[in-house]
Amino acid sequence: MAKLRVSRVGEQIKKEIVDIVRTEVKDPRVGFVTITEVEASGDLQHATVYVSVLGDEEQRKGTMEALHKASGFIRAELGRRVRLRRTPELHFKLDTSLDYSTRIGKVLRDIKEGDKQDEPQA
Repeated sequence: MAKLRVSRVGEQIKKEIVDIVRTEVKDPRVGFVTITEVEASGDLQHATVYVSVLGDEEQRKGTMEALHKASGFIRAELGRRVRLRRTPELHFKLDTSLDYSTRIGKVLRDIKEGDKQDEPQA
């Protein structure tokens, strides 16, 4: 039962962080950001926020620095929006799973195109 509550609270935190980053964070380094997942600890003291950033490595680095710098503001705003005894401490991590899946898709397309070129013409 406790795991269900933690996952529901994690989803609510995710919704609120998406809204806060989209509307309240004014740092120009925050580019096109997608919050992919929020994992909250069992006691809801810590939350790991997985972030996917569209752009090159420099843009990703700048966005992550801006999110780390704004984490206090985001946490305070989250505390106002979500009623919990204690607002979880936020830890932002870059989510590279989308890059990985894109790379796998490209490799599979290349293999498929290579197989078509190897087929004899009738």
